[in-house]
Amino acid sequence: MDHFIEALQRYTESTFSSLRVRNYRLYYVGQIISTSGTFMQAIAQDWLVLKLSNSGLALGVVTALQYLPILFFGPYGGLVADRFPKRRILCITQSVAGVLALVLGVLVATGWVQLWMVFVLGAALGINTIFDNPARQTFVVELVGEADLKNAVTLYSALFNLCRIIGPAIAAALIAAVGMTLCFFFNGISYVAVVIMLILMNPAELKVTPPPKRSKGQLVEGWRYAMSSPLLRTTLLMMTIIGTLTYEFSVTLPLMARFAFNGDASSYALLSASLGAGAVIGGLTIAGQRHVSGDSMVRNALFFGAAVMAAALMPNLWLGALALVAVGATSISFSSLANSLVQLESSPQMRGRMMGFWSIAVLGSATFGGPIVGWVGEALGPRWSLGLGAVAALAAAALGARLGTQSRAGLQSLASTGNSPETGKPAGAERGAPAGD
Repeated sequence: MDHFIEALQRYTESTFSSLRVRNYRLYYVGQIISTSGTFMQAIAQDWLVLKLSNSGLALGVVTALQYLPILFFGPYGGLVADRFPKRRILCITQSVAGVLALVLGVLVATGWVQLWMVFVLGAALGINTIFDNPARQTFVVELVGEADLKNAVTLYSALFNLCRIIGPAIAAALIAAVGMTLCFFFNGISYVAVVIMLILMNPAELKVTPPPKRSKGQLVEGWRYAMSSPLLRTTLLMMTIIGTLTYEFSVTLPLMARFAFNGDASSYALLSASLGAGAVIGGLTIAGQRHVSGDSMVRNALFFGAAVMAAALMPNLWLGALALVAVGATSISFSSLANSLVQLESSPQMRGRMMGFWSIAVLGSATFGGPIVGWVGEALGPRWSLGLGAVAALAAAALGARLGTQSRAGLQSLASTGNSPETGKPAGAERGAPAGD
């Protein structure tokens, strides 16, 4: 019994190690509230678009408009994250996102909402995300340091997907009882929690990296830096393929719910919640693991593709929901590992720009992927749109295995020792750094 208790204690300490940091705990609490609101709005907005258009292509267009600005200006947002305090950037971007949600809520409440308005607000959110996403991604390492980065990224991903359960469940109940409006209002107000938590943080405990000196050609310099590393190059390429065609669940799941399983908003909420449940399970399983390598990323991409293919073949709603649990678990394993590899392989002065490229791979790629997947679902059926994502993930795994993922930073050693990939010193010893996601 004593051995079991000791093992459980070691597992708990390892799995939740980053939560020992007060600033990260504050950030985590704010994100629980805000991300739940985000998923409430996601359910309501997707259902609103289907109600206004009855079109899978329209769903894809909304997704594309949200991410089109990132496709063109994502690296610039990363450069801004390198140059300016990330906590200040996030206070601004989170406030803007809250205002946009409240505007949509007012339009729905008054009955004035039209499809083009949803498109415009989606594009405005995309412009905001140019600056928000790189700052959030790189803020994590400033909060916890490099040694706990993978743990923090994984726990945040688990939180994100726990909210995928909480948010849709609340949204489905609200939509059935009183309509969509409250979902948008709650999301707008939820951003206040994030801003409050950012204000409550102790700036002296942030591990801030000195900004790079301003000079011409810094975006080109970032691109050359990314291409000079086999690991960065391969990881970003794999994520671009998967981000374009596989991570289109905001398009594929409502189509599966409505047309493959003949369901309603509650059916969509169930599928989304199942995806989130699997990610929470997967996140808590891998959060304490310290091993970080490109080979494990390739394996996880392979498992992810196989799980998505299984979900596409499920004959009914409940089996589809069960398969999506596996999709969620394998998805978080791949994405959190790939995110950690990009940040740990990058020098601190380049990290913002690398996460700008990451934003293009994960979000900007949806500019093309959303309409493509939506069109496939509308023309051939929703199972084909989900199956296309499965094939993309399997192809990315094959490509990653062929191209190789050699690291210039000694990541496996870093994962086990907590050393900095740049100097071999204990992480943060050569600077005073901060981070957040």
